[in-house]
Amino acid sequence: MRENLREKDRLKDFLENHPYNLAYKFVDSVNLDLGIYFEPMRNYLDLAYVGTISIGTPPQEFKVIFDTGSSDLWVPSIYCSSPACANHNVFNPLRSSTFRISGRPIHLQYGSGTMSGFLAYDTVRFGGLVDVAQAFGLSLREPGKFMEYAVFDGILGLAYPSLSLRGTVPVFDNLWKQGLISQELFAFYLSKKDEEGSVVMFGGVDHSYYSGDLNWVPVSKRLYWQLSMDSISMNGEVIACDGGCQAIIDTGTSLLIGPSHVVFNIQMIIGANQSYSGEYVVDCDAANTLPDIVFTINGIDYPVPASAYIQEGPQGTCYSGFDESGDSLLVSDSWILGDVFLRLYFTVFDRENNRIGLALAV
Repeated sequence: MRENLREKDRLKDFLENHPYNLAYKFVDSVNLDLGIYFEPMRNYLDLAYVGTISIGTPPQEFKVIFDTGSSDLWVPSIYCSSPACANHNVFNPLRSSTFRISGRPIHLQYGSGTMSGFLAYDTVRFGGLVDVAQAFGLSLREPGKFMEYAVFDGILGLAYPSLSLRGTVPVFDNLWKQGLISQELFAFYLSKKDEEGSVVMFGGVDHSYYSGDLNWVPVSKRLYWQLSMDSISMNGEVIACDGGCQAIIDTGTSLLIGPSHVVFNIQMIIGANQSYSGEYVVDCDAANTLPDIVFTINGIDYPVPASAYIQEGPQGTCYSGFDESGDSLLVSDSWILGDVFLRLYFTVFDRENNRIGLALAV
């Protein structure tokens, strides 16, 4: 979406009207030996990772973000009147023999925009899993530019049920309740630059995707996948999160998001300058010279090299991988560790033990 807006010279307006606001986010195969279900995801320019699901009988296909920063599933419907729906796959309830309507209106608000529609139930399939009678949203309106330029149709949330629509059971919880997976966990491997190779796995962990041991961190609040972070440092000096802060592990966020004043200081340290579009541009050579920025979590260092936090766009311009949250985060010193971080570290989301596992991705 960011790339498409940038090409159309509309990014500046979009970013001004839609500051990032987390507070509002209120391989199709099976490894039978390991009991793991794999859903491959396509990597769009290191900005979004999109998998394919189907809904209904017979199946209707949709491209979705598997998003650990929200808990609801929704896709566009044939009844949607917004321009965004004209550019995306839409669900037709009349073509599904297993469709059931609730009639309940819903409204979801994300960092980038909103969706209004109604609640329904149907069979959802992905990665060899068949989730029956799953609650999901069908959009009637997707106002603004939220989805118009997006490379995906909808969103499949994987955060805690406490973040979901009242009275509904999220997709992952239904997989577990229906006995479809043998372990109450899922994991992400996000490729770097390569369009293919990214995967979300359910019910187990394929150890070939990481090296060393998984370092387990307790979830500090069961809403988002939230943990306590010790500090953020460079060259041994703390540059953010001094004395500790909260961080949210969010596969649906492209960048590293933090408090405005702190991120502004980091942009100055790495030599980033704000462009006309509102993004921070960095000299591409800096990717080879700047030091690592180290995120320390539960006493363990997770270095993010400059080659990861400086991203080259299609036109050869390089952008900072940091972005400001404004004053919107639930806790003033909270961070969101998005795909810039997750490309480096294979991540396991363990609901049974309410913990997050991190290991160096291979």
